[in-house]
Amino acid sequence: QVQLVESGGGLVQFGGSLRLSCAASGSIFRLYVMGWYRQAPGKQRELVASITSGNDLNYADSVKGRFTISRDNAKNTVYLQMNSLKPEDTAVYYCNYKPTFGGNVWGQGTQVTVSS
Repeated sequence: QVQLVESGGGLVQFGGSLRLSCAASGSIFRLYVMGWYRQAPGKQRELVASITSGNDLNYADSVKGRFTISRDNAKNTVYLQMNSLKPEDTAVYYCNYKPTFGGNVWGQGTQVTVSS
């Protein structure tokens, strides 16, 4: 059983930066996709960025050039560096783990609030 714990959210001003962390524990399959999603009030959860076990990266158009996803294999941790934050980035951010054989694990979420 894989567990994900997010951290790093908070309140930041327009144009500021935050780094989110997602620490994974348990049996991590060697082939997977890990991603960051976000959900704003009244909106559907959307993919922000993802990274595969083969280091393929994917970003939502709205965050390209501002957010960077990365991972530290030794720490089983995935990061989301968020720069040039905008009020529309305000949401609860969730970490997600999808092994290629199936299944889906979510973290508890961390709130990011960007003030204008």
